[in-house]
Amino acid sequence: MDIKTKIIDGLKSAIEKAMDAGELTVGEVPEIQLEVPPEKSLGDFSSNIAMQSAKVFRKSPKMIAEIIVKNLEGDWLERAEVAGPGFLNLYLKGNVLADSFLNIYEKGDDFGQCPPKNAGKIQVEYVSANPTGPLHVGHGRGAAFGSALVNLLRAAGYDVKSEYYINDAGNQMDILALSVDIRYRELFGEEIEHPEQMYRGEDIIDTAKRIKAIDGDKYLKLSEAERLEIFKNLAYKEKLAILKEDLEEFQVTFDEWFSERTLHPEAIDTAIETLKEKGKAYDKEGAIWLNSTSYGDDKDRVIIRDNGVPTYLAADIAYHKNKFERGFGKLINIWGADHHGYVCRVKAAMDALGFNAKNLEILLMQMVSLYRGGELVKMSKRTGESITLKELMEEVGVDAARYFFLMRSADSQLDFDLDLAKKESSENPVYYVQYAHARICSIMKNAPEAGLKLLDKPDFSLLKEDVEVELMKKISSFEEEIDKAAEIYAPQRIAKYAYDLASAFHSFYNHCRIVGVDENLGNARLALAYETARVIRLALSILGVSAPEKM
Repeated sequence: MDIKTKIIDGLKSAIEKAMDAGELTVGEVPEIQLEVPPEKSLGDFSSNIAMQSAKVFRKSPKMIAEIIVKNLEGDWLERAEVAGPGFLNLYLKGNVLADSFLNIYEKGDDFGQCPPKNAGKIQVEYVSANPTGPLHVGHGRGAAFGSALVNLLRAAGYDVKSEYYINDAGNQMDILALSVDIRYRELFGEEIEHPEQMYRGEDIIDTAKRIKAIDGDKYLKLSEAERLEIFKNLAYKEKLAILKEDLEEFQVTFDEWFSERTLHPEAIDTAIETLKEKGKAYDKEGAIWLNSTSYGDDKDRVIIRDNGVPTYLAADIAYHKNKFERGFGKLINIWGADHHGYVCRVKAAMDALGFNAKNLEILLMQMVSLYRGGELVKMSKRTGESITLKELMEEVGVDAARYFFLMRSADSQLDFDLDLAKKESSENPVYYVQYAHARICSIMKNAPEAGLKLLDKPDFSLLKEDVEVELMKKISSFEEEIDKAAEIYAPQRIAKYAYDLASAFHSFYNHCRIVGVDENLGNARLALAYETARVIRLALSILGVSAPEKM
């Protein structure tokens, strides 16, 4: 059991003892939180549980704190003091932290992998961009966040599957075929007026050129309908392959790639019929409507148009029905912020079908703004259009791109400083964290020459300097940080944790010699450095960022 768990259990026992004795009113106690005080003189840990529970116990926080202190026991406790309006400052016995840290050290690679949660199957669906062109930086942020969230949930012990929903049906695929057809014919000298909805990216021209290079002019002999069908399939396969390639380079893979085409027509027809049978969909003016206003939407929504063609919403209804029927108890979708108006409709449909819409959580990813030289970068130098994820990876690298995307919460606007992301200095947060890991690897490599080695049971009680204690505490809190971050879907907390851990290590390194001190002390410090590197690697692996051994 880690030290924080011991302390929380001790505080719970003290409160229960006080309730049994009638000193505190019996009631539901809020979750107990521990913090590391800003100054060592204020204790090893502090808690504001007395203030949190004032309404429950109907006493002043200071009085509650004094009652808790009176009933507080534990082999870990040196003393407890009440400070200010009711803070509990807790002081540990000399070897408690050292013994707890030795337990972490002995766990090895098991530390940082929380016990399995009995929470059912979770599915995270993210990116799901149309396979009609390259991924842009907005997709990149969603890809980094989604993959890190999957890693985080797994580290926290949840049963998670990731999925990409391929939007390979509907009008966008027809526009793709039309766009490639126009560019293909232009390569043979035809002058064609460009329709407004046409895709104009350089990648469409590249696709047309590849088709010409392989097959020449043979498609010119076919009818337009035949050409469009062929180009739709050729372009789709090519775009999807490039999309997968870019995502893999960005350290993003999926357990499942789900094709929208597989929903047409049977799954969609079945979903619509189910809604009609339940009285949640109706016919009007030749179309079929979802009665979404009954679930808080501002108006009912068309799901089958008057020409018999399903809307995007109809396909999404069938898709989410399919997800729940595959046995997922929780669905997490990561969408762009421009889809905020769509959330209520899909949730309404799930409630209408008899599923619990609360088990569908939709996280909206805010926009990314790129800056270079202090100026906003709007367009790609290469194409004159949006900056692609591929271009971003080429400019700043995968590690910097992922870390910078993950430094802020999904629901906040992200200003991405391209110049900072490329800096090889402590100003660049990802470089700062990776450098800490590389520095430790260098220490480990040179340790034998200095007469130091990793012991099975280092004497961590020798580590008494404030920077040593703070580093041990920071490492000890890692599993708790994973649990908290997973609970609120916050990979950015792991990015901050990794930075704070690197900062604690750099302070330790600058203040404490490892070589040239007593052998037992040197070995204990070496083991502390080793454990730091291991936890940095684990944190960075959740973020999908590498931990280089030299820089």
